[in-house]
Amino acid sequence: MIGRLRGLLLSKQPPALLVECHGVGYDVEAPMSTIYDLPELGREVVLLTHLAIKEDAHQLYGFLTEGERLLFRALLKISGIGAKTALSVLSGASVDEFARLIRAGDVTALTRIPGIGKKTAERIVIELRDKTEGLSDGLSGGSVAFMPRGAVPADPVAEATSALAALGYKPAEVSKLVKDVSQPGMSAEDIIRKALSAALRSIV
Repeated sequence: MIGRLRGLLLSKQPPALLVECHGVGYDVEAPMSTIYDLPELGREVVLLTHLAIKEDAHQLYGFLTEGERLLFRALLKISGIGAKTALSVLSGASVDEFARLIRAGDVTALTRIPGIGKKTAERIVIELRDKTEGLSDGLSGGSVAFMPRGAVPADPVAEATSALAALGYKPAEVSKLVKDVSQPGMSAEDIIRKALSAALRSIV
């Protein structure tokens, strides 16, 4: 089991990352909560990881904090939730924000995350309500990687659009979200952060 990676960040195309460790490149998928705080390309990064083994593939998922990994693993244990949906949850809300939604029983807000219908949202609230304190405790350790922001890409709107689509948002939703929040000079990560925040607040 691979539980941690330390190496050079070679590629960042949300949600996909490429991290080189001692000459070996690892394909890693990460939530936006992690991607927001990644170092610049070519810098060292440390990721806590979760290895998902299926019959047709081995997929590695990476996180900057233990709280993120704990929530990801807790979500995977809930019937009807796969890795893609779990990444969408972590991309749309921080661990603390998600814990607040669970404690409040806010099923409506949860259904605004791609892949989560009303029944699944209700199941999440029931199964995780008593575990939110432990998730927040896992977050307290903070980041385990360098924190400088990456350079603004040549086309941040296109990168943000691609990332939101990869997280499961429909084309029409993506177009409206990006159009509503993007402003000149914003990085792709800033556009994604604002778009996800807007998506969680209201149905597109």
